[in-house]
Amino acid sequence: MAAKTTLNAKNLEALGAQRLAELLLEISTGSAAHKRRLRMELAGNHSSAEVGREVRKRLASIARARTFIDWRKVKALKTDLETQRKTIVDIVAADDPNEAFELIWQFLSLADSIFERSDDGSGSLIQSFHQACVDAGIIAKSAGMDAGVLASKICAAVQDNGYGQYDRLITAMAPALGKDGLERLKTLLMQWSREPQEKPVQRDRQVIGWSSKGPIYEDEIFGDHRELTVRIALQEIADALGDVDAYIAQQPEKSRKAPMVAADIANRLLSAGRAEEALQALDKVDTLRRSDVPFEWQLAYVETLEALERGDEAQAYRLQSFEGSLNDEHLRAYLRRLPDFDDMEAEEKAFAYVHAFPDAHGALAFFLRWPAPSEAAKLVIKRRMELDGDLYGLMTSAAGVLAEKHPLAATVVLRSMIDFTLDSARSSRYKHAARHLAECASLARYIDDFGSAGSHDAYLADLKHRHGKKHGFWSLSP
Repeated sequence: MAAKTTLNAKNLEALGAQRLAELLLEISTGSAAHKRRLRMELAGNHSSAEVGREVRKRLASIARARTFIDWRKVKALKTDLETQRKTIVDIVAADDPNEAFELIWQFLSLADSIFERSDDGSGSLIQSFHQACVDAGIIAKSAGMDAGVLASKICAAVQDNGYGQYDRLITAMAPALGKDGLERLKTLLMQWSREPQEKPVQRDRQVIGWSSKGPIYEDEIFGDHRELTVRIALQEIADALGDVDAYIAQQPEKSRKAPMVAADIANRLLSAGRAEEALQALDKVDTLRRSDVPFEWQLAYVETLEALERGDEAQAYRLQSFEGSLNDEHLRAYLRRLPDFDDMEAEEKAFAYVHAFPDAHGALAFFLRWPAPSEAAKLVIKRRMELDGDLYGLMTSAAGVLAEKHPLAATVVLRSMIDFTLDSARSSRYKHAARHLAECASLARYIDDFGSAGSHDAYLADLKHRHGKKHGFWSLSP
């Protein structure tokens, strides 16, 4: 049974309405966010219209604000935005979807004013606007809004999408627009694309790749900003209409040779049952001259081969791709398609291949992902001289995985980070290296034979001999 002091609804109810009201007033003192929440709840006791008025006032207040939002204030603003968004969705929309749509559209219009004065490296604020796009689509559908009106509003919005706040709007609105609304939106976008525009401000051209003839510039592939905006919007409309050919038509010929674009096209053709055309789209990519073929292209390729009933070729390509990149997804897919017991033998061969892979760190990362900690331990012991302690993320993860059952391997990994830190005199990492040294001392109790790695005492003596004058480190060590 929960104690009477446990914070739960039942215990709080026992305090009585008057005492709870006094506590809420006390807790909200000095907190604008808490006060706004209480006012919202009070408004909810009257009607959704009253709640809507409170939300509208708050959104207008946020729009008028001019103070800079540094990283310390982002969390509070995020909470405020989510309170307003959820209130629109959960309270206003249930009673008056038309009013809710106007409010969610007002919410979306805040994006420019917020991002112009904020520092949100985490990307948490944009998530609220992307979710609001989804909400807007649901509310518009519920309200049964006129498709032509919606098309006009959406067209105007995507024209001013400087911060990506409307990136998901067309897809979210597709059910509310319906086929006629999507066609109307397409017409409006095409009209806008043909309108005269002011001469664009000169800026440095963005290089997105290189060819035998020199740099490939962004505008050579995608055109100017308006052209790119319209093209992306028309692609979304094509997807919403299930029109694969319209989607492909929006891809410039040059871009169809890019692996990710080719994969996107192929996936859509596969979904439409057009596997031969999907293979043709993939074959536009020159994979022989590049070593960085994305996994997405490779996956589309094997799925296309499977759709064409060329399973043996697909299996051969999976194995080839695994051996080139150590991508575990390729190996898993390869093994799943083998007969019983053959998969175990194939896995053993694959592990042997990984152990001999030129990049020891890639091999270690593979065994951690699989996961195969015993194989990772073998690799670490065998190839300890190749370990780069500067790869802090990989080494920390490996040490954590190996510590319980493979203390010697974990020690070798920890030592690699200690050695790198001290050999490079990275004073900013001294506190981490000192912690790693303490972990090595703790693990030493569970190691019966250090082998060629040398005991902890021997390692510590050597460390003091080589780096005895690094007092900043030793002052942090136990």
